[in-house]
Amino acid sequence: MVIGRGGAQETEPDKNVVARALELTKVYGEGETRVTALDDVSVDFERGRMTAIMGPSGSGKSTLMHCMAALDRPTSGQVVIDGVPVNGLRDKALTRLRRDRVGFVFQAYNLVPTLTAAENITLPLDIAGRDVDRAWYDLIVETVGLGDRLSHRPSELSGGQQQRVACARALVSRPAIVFADEPTGNLDSAASFEILDFLGRCVDEFGQSIVMVTHEPSAAAYADRVLFLADGRIVDEMVDPTAEKVLERMKGFDGRARRSAGSSTPLPVTEATVGTLDAGRRTV
Repeated sequence: MVIGRGGAQETEPDKNVVARALELTKVYGEGETRVTALDDVSVDFERGRMTAIMGPSGSGKSTLMHCMAALDRPTSGQVVIDGVPVNGLRDKALTRLRRDRVGFVFQAYNLVPTLTAAENITLPLDIAGRDVDRAWYDLIVETVGLGDRLSHRPSELSGGQQQRVACARALVSRPAIVFADEPTGNLDSAASFEILDFLGRCVDEFGQSIVMVTHEPSAAAYADRVLFLADGRIVDEMVDPTAEKVLERMKGFDGRARRSAGSSTPLPVTEATVGTLDAGRRTV
């Protein structure tokens, strides 16, 4: 659920909530250059569900994700991940939290070019000095469909295969939550379907919690819920979305932005983006 602006901070833990933002504000710059990227945002992310975050450029969606993933610190407010308040953690504790409880999938894959796919997948555990749970590792590799590519380096893999390696790496430590920042942004339709299908299976079969920033209605249609941001605030949400419904909602945002700017620039998200991916949308 979305907690209203100015809502009271809850103290009782909720086992159904894997991550929570409480009155989250993020400000960049001062004076005339001051920009409020997040404006008193409060929201819960449910355990074992996929949430998509959408909004026009500059709406604050990436800032929200980075603050929720403990990659950036808010100006004020609180972030709670798997019951742990993040704001007061010192550097070592924050590193452990990111390493053990948070997975992150970047649009640009961020694989180490000198390592094999297998070595990239286990890298977080290797850095932490932790043993690999072989049964879990084998299950991830089987699910992601890379069993015959594990000895290959990133340069020998397609974009879709590289992103699947990145997804497997994010899951190998059994994190409480995985954040995915435009995970299909560099992929064609076929590879995008593979990644979104894999993320959906992780939710349905493994009970994984996933939060995904995307600008693509077809990608958002794979989520259980879509949050819409504008001007640093959550302004709407949609449960059980379809690509067509998301597209219509995004047109409203774009129309408001064009009226505000006095621009006649056409909508960047068009019917063309609602293609074959929506036909493969997982059902929940």
